[in-house]
Amino acid sequence: MRFPKPLIPGDKVAIVATARKISLEEIQVATVLLEKWGFVAVVGTSIGLEFDQFAGTDQERAMDFQQQLCNPEIAAIWCARGGYGTVRMLDLLDFSDFEKQLKWIIGYSDVTVLHSHIHQLGVATLHGPMPIDVMNTTNISASSMRDFLLGNSVSYEVKSAKENRTGMAKGTLVGGNLSILYSLCGSPSALDTKGKILFIEDLDEYLYHIDRMIQNLKRNDMFKGLKGLVVGGMTKIHDNSIPFGKTVKEIVLEAVQEYDFPVAFDFPAGHLEDNRPLVLGTEVVLTVSAKRTIVQF
Repeated sequence: MRFPKPLIPGDKVAIVATARKISLEEIQVATVLLEKWGFVAVVGTSIGLEFDQFAGTDQERAMDFQQQLCNPEIAAIWCARGGYGTVRMLDLLDFSDFEKQLKWIIGYSDVTVLHSHIHQLGVATLHGPMPIDVMNTTNISASSMRDFLLGNSVSYEVKSAKENRTGMAKGTLVGGNLSILYSLCGSPSALDTKGKILFIEDLDEYLYHIDRMIQNLKRNDMFKGLKGLVVGGMTKIHDNSIPFGKTVKEIVLEAVQEYDFPVAFDFPAGHLEDNRPLVLGTEVVLTVSAKRTIVQF
């Protein structure tokens, strides 16, 4: 796996919209934060564009992202927000210049499309807060993101959920938003999870749909040969008037019961205020005990 170079003061970070529209005012906190960290914020042409719910047409969003990929002065690309739409522009992109000059791609949620696709190129990416919500993120989340970008070491230790399955694993960290991973199955951007540690999170889904997606991952052998599973925020999950009958944790544990890898629930990453950044594509050590869950990068 290849890693983009750590950023240094004065490096330029482009803010672009790959999915839902966003205004210049909505990213101002992020531009101020970048400047506070010593970087230079570059606002992409997709910021402020509107085409139905999107930040411009697929072509306009792709053009902006492509320009930042090809610009040698840009050290990182920070996706402004999620929603839906990144997959619509994915096949319009050419990553050949990016592979010659790597840069950090940052975001979560719908940006999982880019994380998964770029993983096939053998390049690490940064799953973490975005400009739309960085004003609400915790101090540890923001400082950890800065540390990752500067090349500093980061590790997390959090309280274990009682439903966790204990154990220790070492492997490459992959994953992101469950709905996106599910939607990419069967495509060239689908993840190969064998020998790796999978992270999943989601927002605003029904329990039966969580089960459907988990079953699909299982039928695609994404749990076969897995070294460990980390379940982040499962936020605002709904049920029908006739209850599904299982919680998210019960759905996951039932699906992986034939395997013996450790499982960590309630990890602080995803659609949460405490959205801890994760370097996808790097090797981590996952330790799950009855009291603590530790992720060492």
